[in-house]
Amino acid sequence: MAGRVSLTRSTSLASPTKMAALASSPFIFPSRTTPSFSFASSSPTSLSSLKCLTSFSPISHLFFNQAQRRTQVRLSNGAYSTVFTPKSFASNPDQLKSAREDIRQLLKTKFCHPILIRLGWHDAGTYNKSIEEWPQRGGANGSLRFEVELKHAANAGLVNALKLLQPIKDKYSGLTYADLFQLAAATAVEEAGGPKLPMKYGRLDVSGPDQCPEEGRLPDAGPPSPADHLRQVFYRMGLNDKEIVALSGAHTLGRSRPERSGWGKPETKYTKDGPGEPGGQSWTVQWLRFDNSYFKDIKERKDEELLVLPTDAVLFEDPSFKVYAEKYAEDQEAFFKDYAEAHAKLGNLGAKFDPPEGIVIDDGSPKPQPEKFEAAKYSTGKRELSDTMKQKIRSEYEAFGGSPDKPLQSNYFLNIIIIIGVLALLTSLLGN
Repeated sequence: MAGRVSLTRSTSLASPTKMAALASSPFIFPSRTTPSFSFASSSPTSLSSLKCLTSFSPISHLFFNQAQRRTQVRLSNGAYSTVFTPKSFASNPDQLKSAREDIRQLLKTKFCHPILIRLGWHDAGTYNKSIEEWPQRGGANGSLRFEVELKHAANAGLVNALKLLQPIKDKYSGLTYADLFQLAAATAVEEAGGPKLPMKYGRLDVSGPDQCPEEGRLPDAGPPSPADHLRQVFYRMGLNDKEIVALSGAHTLGRSRPERSGWGKPETKYTKDGPGEPGGQSWTVQWLRFDNSYFKDIKERKDEELLVLPTDAVLFEDPSFKVYAEKYAEDQEAFFKDYAEAHAKLGNLGAKFDPPEGIVIDDGSPKPQPEKFEAAKYSTGKRELSDTMKQKIRSEYEAFGGSPDKPLQSNYFLNIIIIIGVLALLTSLLGN
């Protein structure tokens, strides 16, 4: 397989003020035609400080094909140094696993689950199914790392998510930005209590800012006709009504800040104390826990402290959307199942994989099953036991601490004999 050369600047990135507060909504993407809808909680950060991500830097992220090996060239103290690593695929499976552990630690300290989900979604959400060519079709290709796309109104504040992940990217050279964004989003969902996502990796990165999609492919928060707008945007990606509603459920995480998005309150009783930088308005009470609270709260509309956007309310107003929203409000397991499928599908949109089948980093081997209860195992007789006798033995067996999935460690009938002997001895003593 072919390798690539990556030219990056090794300059370290300064952390934004109170980076722990980078909770943001993962779902809605604003445009310039409506109030900005971005939920990053930290103070605005100058793009000029993110030199390794700028599209104007001569040391941009350029990738070239090369046989048998991958070469990474870094600029350090004014000089280039070349590091050779064995060629595998677009991303190294071992480094993907290690990076996931680093992301888990990041989530524990920075509480940045929502903004990492938003980052992955925004990179993938530019996909246009009517365009066949890569990368013109958009999608999960790492283009969001370039300044020209970061400046899109829908991506306001996502520079902070890039700054959170850049140290991990620097640590793992055998990892593409496209994979890193999707890995971070999936890990954030799972670590917040959400479902296990059937993700695959091996996405290729675009080579430069000229390959970024044009602005305007992402949804708005408050369009004149919310249902029509959602369908227009998500149908373009190849997603259906069920997937639109399921993905909307990710609003169970995050907050909206009016000074950045034009939506929400400056703070509520649920956000005034953080975690991280306080403030903003959340959709749910526990806005860092992934569950089906979003659908319950939108349906009831009883708590004025919780946010309801036009694109949220329409889920219970549009007849087709309402079928799924009602279902998810009542059945979290159904929501988790549909969300996991929709999220994985979104993360693959427009991606070009190397290897073509992708890389799965989760161990798919079946877990050992506990031993099942079989009554015949606890009988020394050769004759097959009747169903009635099996049930009786099973009941007695469970009464002594066994279970259908966990046989007693000691011999069952030996225990019975011992107990009978003890009872006989006690009876004899009492009789005397």
